Parts: sequence; C-alpha cells; structure tokens
Amino acid sequence: MNRRQALGLAAGVVGPVVAGELIRAGFSAALDGRGAEEDWRERVDRYGRDYMAVGAAVLQARLASDLVILQQHLDTPRMWTHAARALVTYGKTTSNPAEAIRWYDLAATAADRSDDLGVRVWVRGRAAIALAYEGAALPIARRYADQAIALSDRPSLGRVQALMAQAHVAAGRGDEAGAILRDTEARRVFDHVASPDGEVSDTAVPPWRMATFRSMLYARLGMLGPGTEAQQEADGTRPPGLPRFATHIELHRGLTMAKAGDRSGGVAYARRAWEALPTERRSQSLALMLREVERAGSGHRRGNGSTVAVG
Repeated sequence: MNRRQALGLAAGVVGPVVAGELIRAGFSAALDGRGAEEDWRERVDRYGRDYMAVGAAVLQARLASDLVILQQHLDTPRMWTHAARALVTYGKTTSNPAEAIRWYDLAATAADRSDDLGVRVWVRGRAAIALAYEGAALPIARRYADQAIALSDRPSLGRVQALMAQAHVAAGRGDEAGAILRDTEARRVFDHVASPDGEVSDTAVPPWRMATFRSMLYARLGMLGPGTEAQQEADGTRPPGLPRFATHIELHRGLTMAKAGDRSGGVAYARRAWEALPTERRSQSLALMLREVERAGSGHRRGNGSTVAVG
C-alpha cells in the first residue's frame, strides 16, 4: 500500500468532511516540520495510556488524524516502529472483526519495516492476545502468537502476550492441559519482564493486567481455584480509575459461575456488572465477554473456537 492509497483508506474510514481536515492537518504538520522521532514516540505512548480510559470512538478519530500525518514521515526505521505501534492501537478501536485483523496485519508489516525485533514480537503478541482474550478468530490469534514466538526466544512483553494468547487458544479448543502449560510458561517469562505496578498503558503488562489475562483463562476452563486467585490479584493490584477493567473481572466471575454449574446465576451476575458500567465506558471486549457468559449459561459450546469477532 502506497501513501496515496493509505490516505484514500483513511478518508473512507472517517468520512469526507473529516478527511478534509486531516489533509489540512497533514500539510500543516509537514510545513512546520512536525516529524521528529521523539515527538512521535511521545504521541504513540500517549495513545497507549489513553486507550485505557478513553472511549474507542473518540480515540479512533484522534488516532486516524495522526496516522494520516504520520505516514508522511516514514523516512527512518524508527518512524516505522512508531507507526506499527499506533496501527495496533487503531485496530483495537475498530468494531468490525475483519477490519481489526487488516490493521493488525498492516501493523506487522510496518514492524517488519522497522527492523526492530522487539517491536516485531510485540505487535504480533499484542494482536494475538487481543483476539484470543476475547475468544475471537482463534486461528488468526494462533498465527500471530506462533509468529511472535518463532521470531525470538528472548523474554519480553510481546512473548508473554503471545504465550497467553496460545493458552487462550488452547482453552477455546478444550485443551486444558495445553492451556495450563502455556500459562505456566507465560508466568515464568513474565517474572523477568513485568511492567511496573503503577504503569497504565495498553503497551504495558503490569501484574494486575497479567492477572486479568489469567482470570479470563481460568474462567473459560471453569477452574475455581486459580481463577479466584487471579481475580483477587487483579482487584488487589489494579490502579484506581479503571472501571472498565474492573468490569472485566466481574464478567469473569459470572463466567466462572456459569461454568461451575450456576448458569442462571452467572448470567445474572454478568448482566448486572455490564449494566452498572456507564454506557460510554463499555467496550466491544466487554460485549463479547457478556455473550460468552450467556452462551455458557444456555449450555451452548462453540465448536472449534474459530468464530471471528472483533479484536
């Protein structure tokens, strides 16, 4: 995809009126020299932090604008690094499954252009866990995870997320032993690379977020002991001011109840947690989890884990 095609794609996503403003902003940025690598690193870092609290629609519009500008400055490997990270975040803001995967694929290509091995692993690991955590497009999640694992065996957050994605893929296929094995391996790597407790960013994996990944894994497996421990760790270590992620854990509890046999109670618990969260705070991830609880409550089991849903 060349820059003219990418600009056309962006215009199609945001609409003609907003596209005009993006074009104006792009020219203004080029004229005033906005292209410094450090400036873009800070911008992309900020999007990672904002993702944790800002609504997807608001973040998507802002990010689309910067992506149109950023593509005019892809002159160095470092700029491709920033673009790859931004594209992953953009994929997370979409609500169409096929569109999300297209952005993840583009992010992986951009990461390869950067020649930064760490970013190449992280982009694929992040895309993998984004899909697998939600039980979405499991074959594609596995592909991203396998690629990340094959690229490097060095401990990193990208590897942690890829291993956790593999664990969720195994759980989705009913492979309990495989899921536990991958979780154990992920925790071993995580002990070497965990993000600081207080770091709140989509690019970070502090203990509370790792516990959130594991909470959903063991809720899917219907294992009360490790699931309850992960839920308690997530609630006990998560920074304040993140109600969306607190609701994640509540939905995990509902799924655990439904898997353990209290189907109606689990569904009711999950629905109350969903309704208690303000509408503007809800996300596609939470909607997908609620549907999973409802399927468990009705006794429906997904056949092969290959259903495509948004990442």
